[in-house]
Amino acid sequence: MARTVARDADVSPVYSTSTMTRPWHAEHPITPELARSLIRARFPGVAAERVEPLGSGWDNTAFLVDGTLVFRFPHKPSAAALLETEARVLPAIAPRLPLAVPNPRWVGEPDDAFPWSFVGYPMLPGRPACTLALAEEARAAAAPVLGEFLARLHAIPTAGLPLPGDTLDRTNFHTRMPLLEARLAVLAERGAIADAAPWLALFRQLPDAAPARAPVLVHGDLYACHLLVDERGAVSGVIDWGDVHAGDRGVDLMLLYAFLPPSAREVFLRAYGAVDARDLRVARLRAAFHSVSLAWSALERGDDAVLAEALLAMRFALEE
Repeated sequence: MARTVARDADVSPVYSTSTMTRPWHAEHPITPELARSLIRARFPGVAAERVEPLGSGWDNTAFLVDGTLVFRFPHKPSAAALLETEARVLPAIAPRLPLAVPNPRWVGEPDDAFPWSFVGYPMLPGRPACTLALAEEARAAAAPVLGEFLARLHAIPTAGLPLPGDTLDRTNFHTRMPLLEARLAVLAERGAIADAAPWLALFRQLPDAAPARAPVLVHGDLYACHLLVDERGAVSGVIDWGDVHAGDRGVDLMLLYAFLPPSAREVFLRAYGAVDARDLRVARLRAAFHSVSLAWSALERGDDAVLAEALLAMRFALEE
């Protein structure tokens, strides 16, 4: 399963700092027919009789192929590089993780028909949590599972893995203020929120975080749309690893504030291990910025389910 709804939405050389930029627009749009042609040309063993749209987001368009495979096609060169990193890293770390992650089995090389690499893997069972309107009880039940998952992920040594660093400087909140203000303004103007002030106050009242300690292996974009939930309502997998890098563990710990209700945070932390005030500051600010950006993009794209999830995450980020 893959649902590539919204990437980090951070300031970077890839994206214009203009608040009106729509970074999910594909430079090379791909249709099911083109996807079928590319898959069959690169991988004759894949029948690709049925190619159905599965999701499209900031970086990729995903297709369900023959009901059992997922192929993801990047929107731009930078997104292709992310997919290539994902394909190299996941096989090395998957055996060490307690939840299912994609197993990239097909990596298509660029050619005249499509200018970038694309990736395919067997579909994982489950549905993205952001499509299910999960009750707080179900989220709380996931807390120890997610805590253990992140503890195991962050403990994997980065030495020898083909990982980039944090090229987006994800914990630099000063550079994100203009984006935060502009996206909150859109949400307020269009009635998605009553007032932007609580989230602006959160950023203005919390002091800058201290520098990170030694970087750890992080997913980099861990939120409800990248968590799979099985038919019993339990978290079963983690998808969309294009942002995997060696970075600040607070980036992943935003789950504490963007997915879990306040009552479940202590349970999560018992499973994860010790954190300090600095980690929690980073996690809360990441959750607030990411959730605001997700709400803005969902509103622009008309995705009501993701908008509801993002607005809930925005509320969680404010709650102690």
